[in-house]
Amino acid sequence: MIDVATVTAIDFHVHTELTREGHDPLPPELRAAAASYFGSDEPLPTVDDVAEYYRARNMAAVLFTVDWEARSGRPQIPSEEVADAARANPDVLIPFASVDPSRSDAVERARRLIDEHGVKGFKFHPNLQEFFPDDRVAYALYEVIAEAGLPALFHTGHSGIGTGLPGGGGLHLKYSNPLHLDDVAADFPTLQIVLAHPSFPWQDEAISICLHKANVWIDLSGWSPKYFPPQLVQYANTQLREKVLFGSDFPLLTPDRWLADFADAPFKDDVRPLILKENAARLLGLRPA
Repeated sequence: MIDVATVTAIDFHVHTELTREGHDPLPPELRAAAASYFGSDEPLPTVDDVAEYYRARNMAAVLFTVDWEARSGRPQIPSEEVADAARANPDVLIPFASVDPSRSDAVERARRLIDEHGVKGFKFHPNLQEFFPDDRVAYALYEVIAEAGLPALFHTGHSGIGTGLPGGGGLHLKYSNPLHLDDVAADFPTLQIVLAHPSFPWQDEAISICLHKANVWIDLSGWSPKYFPPQLVQYANTQLREKVLFGSDFPLLTPDRWLADFADAPFKDDVRPLILKENAARLLGLRPA
């Protein structure tokens, strides 16, 4: 169990990129494009590498992979592997699962990951999984997640994956417009929904949804804080101060770099601890709601 009193931060957006056997599920051309976009030369981590990395920094990490084998044709990192690592490292890892909504067994798989593997949330990447979040094909899956009282984290906005490649590597940005999550938030009012990343070029839409729907949050991953849109900083300091979460996007963007730039960004002193730890602790049930 994460000891909220002792960790310095909860990173709400952390990827594992290799299986324990060393397989990389991302096609080489997409991997190279993402590394170039982020200017990253970090080694690709296994689940065990992530635990060691975050323990050394006295941080907790919400850890996940992305299930998009149906689209990529490449074996993915199993969510079971993430859950296994969290059982072995409960002081530092918080396991999220990933289930492609197009799977014929999506509902059964989600239930099994909850009941048998103890996952604490679910990650969706509409660009990679090629679905609009408000497509009714995903609603039965959302029902399972909502019934379990777990949060759902959705990639929104621009994707570093595919950036700079011809045709963007075949990825379609239309799927990650956060407005597609407005219906989901309205139709599942008990489902806690996290909009991952500053949602460029739809930042105002994301802020509006988060203001309007009590069950919507924003994580700040994937961008250095020095590049945050000014309206995002403004609302994080005011009306959304209890609904914004620290996230790095490790390994492409490290928590070390994110936190160094966060220290120089114009966030209020009383808001910083909310972003770094307290908001995530409430959302994850580590603090009273």
